[in-house]
Amino acid sequence: MKLLTHNMLACHIKSVKNGFPFKIEAVRVEEIEADFDPDFLRHIFPRIEYHALREAAETLGAGGLPEQADEASLEDEDFLRAFHHALLEVVLEEGALICPETGRRFPVAKGIPNLLLHEDEC
Repeated sequence: MKLLTHNMLACHIKSVKNGFPFKIEAVRVEEIEADFDPDFLRHIFPRIEYHALREAAETLGAGGLPEQADEASLEDEDFLRAFHHALLEVVLEEGALICPETGRRFPVAKGIPNLLLHEDEC
């Protein structure tokens, strides 16, 4: 599961009020190569919750993102490369996503999170 995907997921258990961002428990993390596209990065940046991405990247061992970033950061190639790496090249292959409110664990296997809810959670 790429961090881009993680950044767009939230816990949807019916009683949960604060289901974002998931906490990450990593068992296996892989890095893959992805084409560097600065225009895509500039386009997606406003749609990303940057602090959640930064926290997730650090959890998965892909530090290097500054504590704060804004539109001006998108003109800095070093920032763009670090953002690209964290967003598109770091993959949670095995582990779990954990609801920040309930602690409910959703397993991730082969990079795919299983977010199915139990009947009593719908």
